[in-house]
Parts: sequence; C-alpha cells; structure tokens
Amino acid sequence: MEWLATGMEMSLMDKLGILTDAAKYDVACTSSGVERKGNGRSIGNCVSGGICHSFSSDGRCISLLKILLSNECIYDCKYCINRCSNDVPRATFTPEEVCTLTMEFYRRNYIEGLFLSSGIIQNPTFTMELIYRTIWLLRNKYHFNGYVHVKAIPGADGELIQRTGYLVDRMSVNLELPTAEGLRTLAPNKHRKNILAPMRQIQNGIHENKNELVLYRNAPRFVGGGQATQMIIGATPETDYQIINVAESLYQKFELKRVFYSAFVKVNEDKNLPALPGGPPLLREHRLYQADWLLRFYGFAASELLDESRPYFNVMLDPKEDWAVRHLEKFPVEINRASYEMLLRVPGVGVKSARRIIAARRCGNLTFADLKKIGVVLKRALYFITCSGRMMYPTKLEEDYIVRNLTTEKDRIQFGSDGMTYKQMSLFDDGSFQRPVTMQEKLLSAVGQM
Repeated sequence: MEWLATGMEMSLMDKLGILTDAAKYDVACTSSGVERKGNGRSIGNCVSGGICHSFSSDGRCISLLKILLSNECIYDCKYCINRCSNDVPRATFTPEEVCTLTMEFYRRNYIEGLFLSSGIIQNPTFTMELIYRTIWLLRNKYHFNGYVHVKAIPGADGELIQRTGYLVDRMSVNLELPTAEGLRTLAPNKHRKNILAPMRQIQNGIHENKNELVLYRNAPRFVGGGQATQMIIGATPETDYQIINVAESLYQKFELKRVFYSAFVKVNEDKNLPALPGGPPLLREHRLYQADWLLRFYGFAASELLDESRPYFNVMLDPKEDWAVRHLEKFPVEINRASYEMLLRVPGVGVKSARRIIAARRCGNLTFADLKKIGVVLKRALYFITCSGRMMYPTKLEEDYIVRNLTTEKDRIQFGSDGMTYKQMSLFDDGSFQRPVTMQEKLLSAVGQM
C-alpha cells in the first residue's frame, strides 16, 4: 500500500518516537468508569480504568500507551502540528505493530491500557477501518483484556464506529473548537454536523446496549466507559461563558462523561492564529476545569457561574468562591442544618466532605474541629459557615474583605491563641477615604504599582 511504503522503512522504535510525540497534544485520554476483571483466559484486566498518566474514577494514577496510528493527514487544520502542509517526519503503524507494542509494554508493566487516535489517512472511513482492525486483533488474536480508548473519526462509516464500540471501553469524538464559526476559520475540512453525528450514534448505542444487557447478561458491552470530547481553548475568540454553555449542552444532550479543555499551544505560524505573548492560557484552562466539576458534581448551572455581562471567570478566585462572594445573601450556612445541595455550594466543602457532614451530624452537632477531621478546607470555608450558630472567628461578611483574604496570602487572616484576628493593614482599610476605591486602584495596589 502506498500509505505504508514510507513507514515500512523505519524501525518500530523510530515510529514510536514520532507517533507518541505527535499524540501529546490530545488530552482526552482519562480512563474511568469501567469494571472488567481478568477472566482467566485473556491477558490484562480493567478495573475502574487503566506512557501517559491518567486517573481512574477511584483516584488511582494509571498509565496508558498513548499513540497515533498515523500522523499522516489529509486535513490542513491551522492549529495542528500534523496538518498536511507542515514539513514534519511522518510515520504510520500497522495494526500488528500497535498490538505488539501494547502487549510488550503491558508485559513489562509499563502500561495498563491503550489510547489510540490517528491522523486522517486517505479518508475517514479508511482510517476508522484501520483502527477497528487494530483493536479487533488486540482483543481476539492477542487476547488483551485491558483498557482501550479510541477516537471515533468524524465522517467515517457508521457501521465501523458501531463495531469498534463493542471492542473498546471508551470512545471520544473531538469537538475541536467550541463553535462552528471557529471550525470554519481554523479547520475548514471539518464540519460540526460530521462531529455531532458519531456522538449521537455512540449515545444511542450505549442506550440500546443497556437494554440488551437487561435481557442478556452476557451480551457484549458497547463503550462501557462512556464517551468524551475535547475543545481547544484560546485559539478562537469565544468567551468562557460560551465555552461553559457548550459543555453544559454536550452533557445534557449527548450524556458525555467528560469534556476536556486543552489550552491552545501555538505550534504553527498562521495569520488566523492568536499571538499568545503570555504563552498557552493555562490558568483559563484550569478555571474551566473547575467550573466543569461544578456542572457535573455540584449542581451548578452554567447560567449561575457566568452571564453575558460577566463572560469570563475571575482569575483570582476559583468559580465556586467567585459565586459565593457574589451571593453573600445565602451565607453563612449553618453546618448542622443545611441541606446537602447547599453544603456543596460552600467553598472548601467537596462532595465527599458534604456526604460525611450529612452522615456525621446524625450523631450530634458538629464543631469546627470535627469539620477539619472530615476534610473541609476551613481556610476557605470559615467565611461562609457557622457551627451551632457561631462562626469560627469574628469575620466580616463583606465581599471586599473576603476576596482580599482569599486572594492575597500576605493579607490572609492570622489567628492568635486568644481567638482574635491579626492581619496586615491594607491601603484600603483607612476610614478617611472620601470616595469609594475604584477597581483599577485595587488592581494597581495588588500588583505593587500604587
């Protein structure tokens, strides 16, 4: 085959070096949600997940062989290192080579599973057929029973996606960019309709498979770990408000397990790409992940976190802290009476600690010492909670006061043995101000320019 001619001249290790490096910008490879133990006949197992490091649903750090089948690509996405117009070393694995690598790495205890994606060789259906053939060999010839996550190729034959779904634990279809307009600008060969179609197919397949498993316990599982997607952040001008609304819509309409956010890394020179003088927007990516957890586990809606008048997250506060200081009318929360839903909205209280609070207070009223043992982060929570009607220390329920103490380490409240608070005075603590302090003055003071 012509597509394989160049690749056959390379050693397997040369290909491995090229194709692992080419896969490093794809972040949607966390494994979770799969419970499949060894069956005594096959090699490997997959219990709650699976040389990239990811985390399983129970918090374990696991290792995956993360590679591309090929970095050959017929598309010319402006942000991608593997675009067809780039002069980079190219390589393509055969299905047998991927199986050999997976098995050898597994036998050496280097990995617990495989993450496989690919550039588009010839056309989407041809590429998906190679991926299907690879996973079929891995499962049926090599009897590998470990975790496998593959990328479904938008535009490929639906029958191939369906067959692959019965062989893998998780599938993902990259959304690439948050909006259709962004795709038209930076990825003209990709179309939102082609991306959403396999998402819907996988969703429907998971539902149908659940019904099959009710009737036939030994029926094969279809994408047992669910599906995920990935969005590049910062390559196009969408706001955080737009991005978080897109993520919420994907969770609601397609029942995705995860939406991954990848800070844009400028690897190509193109007039349509942003300059990024400060480097990749990593803090923005971090805030989006924090907000994503609030959507998935804490009962927040996207409209509560941001709106058109406030389209970006506060870089100084995490999204839950930012929400709390803007809704001080809901605080302080009495720990011994508050509902589970309200406990989740207290900064410093997580899902596990909220559940522990609900369970522990059945035996009696909780104290701040109890909360610390339970796992509540008191240095953030103390502004928003009471125990038996009392706050931990005398604090003011004022937005500026709380924000100052949450964001500035040197201004953070220091508590003495007598329970009194000692804090370095701020420029804005002087009561002789004749006018309100502007936000610009606060920012200049915070960075030492005033």
